[in-house]
Amino acid sequence: MSTNTDKGQERNAMELFRLDGRIALVSGGAGTYGKHISTALAEAGAHVIVASRDLAHCQEFVNRELEGKGWQGTAAALDLAEESSIRELGRRIQGEFGRLDVLYNNAVLRRADSFTRQTAADWEASMRVNGTGLFLACQVFGEIMVQQQSGSIVNISSIYGMVGPDFGIYEGTTMVNPADYTFVKGGMIALTRYLATHFAPHGIRVNCLSPGGFGSGQRNQFVDKYHRRTPMGRMAGPNDIKGVAVFFASDASAYITGQTLPVDGGWTAW
Repeated sequence: MSTNTDKGQERNAMELFRLDGRIALVSGGAGTYGKHISTALAEAGAHVIVASRDLAHCQEFVNRELEGKGWQGTAAALDLAEESSIRELGRRIQGEFGRLDVLYNNAVLRRADSFTRQTAADWEASMRVNGTGLFLACQVFGEIMVQQQSGSIVNISSIYGMVGPDFGIYEGTTMVNPADYTFVKGGMIALTRYLATHFAPHGIRVNCLSPGGFGSGQRNQFVDKYHRRTPMGRMAGPNDIKGVAVFFASDASAYITGQTLPVDGGWTAW
């Protein structure tokens, strides 16, 4: 048995995190989580394709937060509810860049309503984007990586893909935790393991990040309950997302695939 546990020559630790010259696609790349993922990848040297249904919002983000600060970015239209949109972006990436090194499946459709109030139409709309759209994104953009025999796919799940909701933190607020969200985020974790073994022979890694709550201006009543429920006593902030985003995209995680990393301040530890 070989004792070589590293691929290639030993490298400087900090160089392992660099993404210079790499092309990264972030769906929902100007949203709550996405803007921090996109920024982190650009700061590490990648050319980031920021994609969503709202092309104008993506273009504004690229102009102001990426190119405006000296980093590389491109805005792109992507509607995960439409197979033609996914395939069109795949062709555009092939034509403009000739490769795709990193894919962040971050976009999500949330039909926020309680279990008893959600309709079948709500559920099916969620599955269209969060289920079928995810499948097609991995298939279409993964094929570009197969052709080059390398790449990193990272799926953004949630703590609610790992554990059941604590409904107590929503009491007294207008916030809810919809059942379809838990369903699709749990399925994403299972799909991550499936794709990791499917793509491994092609040099492609597939992993999953499962964030907890992200501070984005929620009302104090909810935030206070969330803080008390979390071992580290706070919600996630931008730096908590940025560091792990670069880690899974880079060679620093070259021997990790099929794994789910909670980024939750200890929420899932108890």
